[in-house]
Amino acid sequence: MDFMTALDIGASGLKAQRANLNVISMNMANIRTTKTLEGGPYQRKSVSFESSPVYSPFDTEMQNQLNRELHGVKVLGVTADQRPFKQVYEPHHPDANDQGYVFYPDINVVEEMANMMNATRGYEANVQTITAVKQMFQRALRIGMGA
Repeated sequence: MDFMTALDIGASGLKAQRANLNVISMNMANIRTTKTLEGGPYQRKSVSFESSPVYSPFDTEMQNQLNRELHGVKVLGVTADQRPFKQVYEPHHPDANDQGYVFYPDINVVEEMANMMNATRGYEANVQTITAVKQMFQRALRIGMGA
């Protein structure tokens, strides 16, 4: 594996974790949202990841001949969670139904914080990978220049 491929793999991880952190923060920001533009309460969202090839089709064929397969990660999509909404009795709330219940998204702050910490750790690991690759590249340049 060359330096650029290692950087591409790390960058794909950074991009995926950034998307994950954006969705988690969106969930946290909408924890009490009872009415969206689509109508009804906000639905919790989650990110799906998928392994993706790092190489171009030609590079992939060359790597297949060498029996090596390298993959990065990409965001497959953002999906709405199908959990039922929480019903809270608040008869004076403007979005209360006829029985006085308001529907809120079923978002657990502890779960979202754990997801955020996990995504942050993944992001940090990819940053460390990219930093290590850059350091190896710089040392290789120094060796090549006879320094």
